[in-house]
Amino acid sequence: MADSQLLLKRGPFRSTWLRARKTRTQLVLSRRPRRRLGTLRWCGRRRLRRRLLQAQAAGADWRESGCLVPRAATRRPKTAAPSPAPAAAPAPSGPASLPIPPVRPAGPGRALVLLPLEQGFTFSGICRVTCLYGQVQVFGFAISQGQPPQDVFSTYTHSRLTINAVHYSMPEKSKKEMKREARALLRSHLNRDDRCWLMKNFSPLCSIVMLEQLKTSTVNFLVSHPGLSYVFVQESPTFQINSEHLALRSVGIRREKKKNGLRLTESALSAMEELVTVSCEEVDGCPVILVCGSQDVGKSTFNRYLINQLLNSISCVDYLECDLGQTEFTPPGCISLLNITEPVLGPPFTHQRTPQKMVYYGKPSCKNNYENYIEIIKYVFSSYKKESPLIVNTMGWVSDKGLLLLIDLIRLLSPSHVVQFSSGRSKYMPNLTPDYVDDMDGLYTKSKSRVRDRGFQLAEFTESLEFADEEKESPVVFTGHKLICVQSDFAFRKTPRNRESHNKVLRDLAVLGYLGQLQPPVPKPLCPLHGLTPYQVPFNAVALRIIHADVAPTHILYAVNASWVGLCKILDDVRGYANGPILLAQTPICDCLGFGICRGIDMEKRLYHILTPVPPEELRNVNCLLVGAISIPQCVFKSQHGLEGTIPYITTDYNFKLPGASEKIGARETEETREEKVHPKPKLYRKIN
Repeated sequence: MADSQLLLKRGPFRSTWLRARKTRTQLVLSRRPRRRLGTLRWCGRRRLRRRLLQAQAAGADWRESGCLVPRAATRRPKTAAPSPAPAAAPAPSGPASLPIPPVRPAGPGRALVLLPLEQGFTFSGICRVTCLYGQVQVFGFAISQGQPPQDVFSTYTHSRLTINAVHYSMPEKSKKEMKREARALLRSHLNRDDRCWLMKNFSPLCSIVMLEQLKTSTVNFLVSHPGLSYVFVQESPTFQINSEHLALRSVGIRREKKKNGLRLTESALSAMEELVTVSCEEVDGCPVILVCGSQDVGKSTFNRYLINQLLNSISCVDYLECDLGQTEFTPPGCISLLNITEPVLGPPFTHQRTPQKMVYYGKPSCKNNYENYIEIIKYVFSSYKKESPLIVNTMGWVSDKGLLLLIDLIRLLSPSHVVQFSSGRSKYMPNLTPDYVDDMDGLYTKSKSRVRDRGFQLAEFTESLEFADEEKESPVVFTGHKLICVQSDFAFRKTPRNRESHNKVLRDLAVLGYLGQLQPPVPKPLCPLHGLTPYQVPFNAVALRIIHADVAPTHILYAVNASWVGLCKILDDVRGYANGPILLAQTPICDCLGFGICRGIDMEKRLYHILTPVPPEELRNVNCLLVGAISIPQCVFKSQHGLEGTIPYITTDYNFKLPGASEKIGARETEETREEKVHPKPKLYRKIN
């Protein structure tokens, strides 16, 4: 009896150890794990089983010594009654089971992924995705065979993206006919060995994806700054190094756990489905979808996913950006209207685009200047042509005056649908039902009852809106909206302490992503910003205005030099004035054509040196430079390659006792501030040439 029990206890461990020895070349096992292999519990054996299967996919053949013993067979018997040793299960007749999904190298910088139906591949990094057979979905956008490849950016600043195999329509065919069709499609892309491997593991309704290494000038510019390479790929020690790991590494990505991928709640998916259906039906015209909610509940992620879902069915989507701090397609501090025709498969700093209409507000928040914020939105919204669905992104400030401002926006834009996000971690926000909006006073508008009592006309609030001729004849009617509540379980690592610093990093990345457009296309090498030739702009060709602060006229040029400037077009003709500089008394509401860096001022020739990616034909229309609170990232000053000697605009001789020298005027002196006074860090200063 003792021998029988001992055999039952040690048999599974011994067979597991034998199989581990056969795959030793593929599995990097240290001495300590090998010593402890005989005492593994069931969870450890399950992990080892998974690694053995991955090693099998890499080419190790350990099936000769028998198949894996099921987990149930490795448990100890509950009774001490003698029983015969478990017999080995018969080897499967079909192809051996592979990790889901299996990955195979397909040449330098390329990898093949075979995705069974409703399976996903979660990864981090950047790559170019081509669907060779079947259909997959990335961030809500469907990629089918025969469609052009898509550039996908799965970064560590946001949730990881997943390539999901989805169900696609297929005429009734046998498996043999499907294989023949797939082999014909793959012949022009893959060699014979890769095709044979795919056909060996082929299953009906599977999808075959090619992942290729992706290099863009914007990404190369971002990662050239110290500390920013972690945004795309983070190297970490791995227990196993097999062909899959090496193949993905050559592409520039790594496999991630499914729990790290993007996950939408049922309410979010239901809302998405309803909005896509309404947008495609076009029964009541193009819907206006306003998305609101507190900070860090997933509004931007929902907007990107919704845009991609809509682009699966319609050709374009309009997008109105009203969030100044976390803009989607432009540098921060802008209110813009865009027409989106390409999918959004990454964070904002990877898809900076040229808006249809844009105004530079100049600050990441509208506090203390709400009226100007509303006027700018009215000006930008007047360009909406109502030819495609409109998605409106709003700020995360939904308390106190922020809520009143949101009510004003709902009355101004008259959305057909309001998507309101809520979370257990966010502050309470009342449901913005049509009745609630009608009964509440906004910051600048009155409730419906007070309008009735005082005879206030809604047209007074919208009189500055410009509509088409056929729409001017009919009065503006606010018919109410449909409220869609979405409960968010969005996981984020922000806290009230680090939220501002995290948002500052994202704003800096957006600015760097915009400046990346200055770089020559790949494969040309990167050129540092100080090596690029700037445009020379005469003093009397443009007017100046500092948006965020009152600056004495004698100090205007100090504020403009080495600053982030908005290149704008005002209606006034500034030519014909004196030598300049020309100063504006008020901040105009005008079109912003792009942005640049004022990298120097020549006082002798009276020229501004502007570095910008805006094309020359657009620059001819620029006659105003606006300077706001959006600053150039400090890594641009301190991490330029090729600089020798003293770095411009940087000094360690910084006097904190000067008024305004600290970040917050009048703030109490902290331990960190006192430490900086003793050991000063490099600071930026501006000097007129």
